[in-house]
Amino acid sequence: MAGLTLSNVTKSFDGFDAVKDMSFDVKDGEFLAVLGPSGCGKTTLLRLVAGFERLTSGEIRIGGQTVSSTSGNVPPERRRVGIVFQNYALWPHMTVAENVGYSLKVAKVEKAARERKIADALALVNLKGFGDRRPANLSGGQRQRVALARCLVAAPSLVLFDEPLANLDVHLRASMEDEFAAFHKRTGTTIVYITHDQAEAMALADRIAVMDHGRLAQLAAPRQLYMEPANEMVASFISQGILLPARVLSAAESGRCRVEVLGQEVVVRCRPGERPRGNAKICCRASDIEAGGPSEPGFDALIKRAVYQGGKARIEFSPLANPELDLHFEQPDPNSFESGAEARMRLKSGWLISGE
Repeated sequence: MAGLTLSNVTKSFDGFDAVKDMSFDVKDGEFLAVLGPSGCGKTTLLRLVAGFERLTSGEIRIGGQTVSSTSGNVPPERRRVGIVFQNYALWPHMTVAENVGYSLKVAKVEKAARERKIADALALVNLKGFGDRRPANLSGGQRQRVALARCLVAAPSLVLFDEPLANLDVHLRASMEDEFAAFHKRTGTTIVYITHDQAEAMALADRIAVMDHGRLAQLAAPRQLYMEPANEMVASFISQGILLPARVLSAAESGRCRVEVLGQEVVVRCRPGERPRGNAKICCRASDIEAGGPSEPGFDALIKRAVYQGGKARIEFSPLANPELDLHFEQPDPNSFESGAEARMRLKSGWLISGE
């Protein structure tokens, strides 16, 4: 195993910064997911760590050894980095065992030792007894596990996953998430997992790095990322957070402060040191919104649509005071909301986005 350190890493293409001033550490044995929208720089970051791209500035260290800097670049084959691609990249004319052991054969590893390493790698990914099959006779999930075994047979110090579940059906994705989690628990391998799928990242990772236009927007554990987004981009990107304009009415006390949102005063979570200010934003989730009674604190809204979702309905609405805002919440059956009707809504909680 080996940790990974990026220090002020930048990669530019013809004056465009695909990755800009990225710095973070991945601890030995940690599972880090790198998450972000298309074009944010995730794949470029992976290629930099793997050694397929030379950085423009900064430094990358694996296991304490500098592998990329402006003064030198360790070639990919000497980095002991394994990569699992989304398209498997298996040779169809080779058996599973031949695919897994190809790098060992090229390295002229003695046959008995090679076969032992292949068997160990297949056992690690629960494919014992599959060595004589060909990729065409395997399911998508099994092919992905062969790709993982091929990566592991070389005993990498760090494993990079590049959108590994993107080509799988929904039910296979769920089962492979379980496989990856079990594999990480068994081996303790340091993993950097590139994905655009938030559910994957939340389910698998110890921490998640959110990228935005080549920069690191936030690095945090999944729960903290969801509950305490660092800025408006992370708040709106993670689980489709709802951003609302607010005015801070009181200083932070025990992690809470009072704000005015849509004419309603509500107590929200906040960082220490918050002070009264205007032009603030809060992040809330659909679960933070509920229907209110006529005499309860809240705000009036126009119902735009009620979408039945089996046992519940997604109620889409706009506040009368801010009709440009599109909000929603979930209403368990029975649903009494109809399009075009007015209703009283209430905000229960939220998170105050830092003004820094």
